[in-house]
Amino acid sequence: MKTGVWLVGARGSVATTSMVGALALRAGLAEPTGCVTEHPDLRGSALPPIADLVFGGHDVVTTCLAKKAETLGEAGVVPPRLVAAVAEDLTAVEENLRTVPAGGTQAETAAALAADITGFRERLGLERVVVLNVSTTESLPEPRPAHGDLDLLRTELAAGGSPLPGSSLAAYAAFTAGASYVDFTPSTGARLPALDALAREQGLPYGGHDGKTGETLVKSVLAPMFAQRNLNVRSWSGLNLLGGGDGANLAAPGPNAAKSASKQRVLAETLGYEPEGNTRIEYVDDLGDFKTAWDLVSFAGFLGVRMRMEFSWHGCDSALAAPLILDLARLTSAAHRAGRQGPLTELAFFFKDPIGDVPHGLSEQWDLLRTFVAGLR
Repeated sequence: MKTGVWLVGARGSVATTSMVGALALRAGLAEPTGCVTEHPDLRGSALPPIADLVFGGHDVVTTCLAKKAETLGEAGVVPPRLVAAVAEDLTAVEENLRTVPAGGTQAETAAALAADITGFRERLGLERVVVLNVSTTESLPEPRPAHGDLDLLRTELAAGGSPLPGSSLAAYAAFTAGASYVDFTPSTGARLPALDALAREQGLPYGGHDGKTGETLVKSVLAPMFAQRNLNVRSWSGLNLLGGGDGANLAAPGPNAAKSASKQRVLAETLGYEPEGNTRIEYVDDLGDFKTAWDLVSFAGFLGVRMRMEFSWHGCDSALAAPLILDLARLTSAAHRAGRQGPLTELAFFFKDPIGDVPHGLSEQWDLLRTFVAGLR
């Protein structure tokens, strides 16, 4: 049976690139470059094939999916020939997309969201559904008692309250609908104790958060190098320039702060101390869906000799993220089928700020992932 992939932010650049890529792979028109689950160490029958992934999702915008794909083709994010080749398939996917419902209360909205997910699964005869959040980054919410207790959360929702940020409401709806959930953004998502309790109550796994695609991917390789060589990192500062919808959203102070904190956290957790410096994110509309990051690292070696390292990263955000969306859908679906529930800490390899007590070096995270997948077979 097929696996449903329900994308929150389904008409955005990352989601559209993921769908175009999956359809092109299914048609034999592209190679799975960048898909971690196609690595020889991970490939296996326990994971649902990419060709068996069926897409649907929610979005607040109503842009035609085929038109969005054409725009990405013109911008060089996806090859235009592939957009043309899968145009009919994109039209079929369009039938599975829904506008985010607007209920009078959060409880009504959550029920409508869950009904859309359930209807998707039942209408298409899907074995299970993975909900993946690829929408814009939220500001961090103010703590509330209901975040820490499922009974309090249900009581507040039933009374017409609005205790949850949007990403957490999506996670609540996913779990209510019997679907697993993955947050690819630095938004709160399922990282509330009350939602962890709900996931366990429903016997569902979840993962996240904030996909590791560029500068932080490099940090997770370099930071362990400094730590293992016993070199003292005195400062580590980064500048990120990006355009597109994600860049425009991150121009706002709240989302910018949430994203910057997520990107910088890996250093303190890997080094065991927090070096001077920070990560800045700036919106440059002209860059479109491409981004540039520049980092300066100053460190001290033997006898306190000062040294430094600089690196630049130039990449296409959606092309880096899209194959990971397919990976996470396959891995989470397989974990659900295997009876896993609660946080999937073994997916740390994919995230800047992974859930749970996990190693933060990429090599250790890779070993954890390989062991996890081997256990699913």
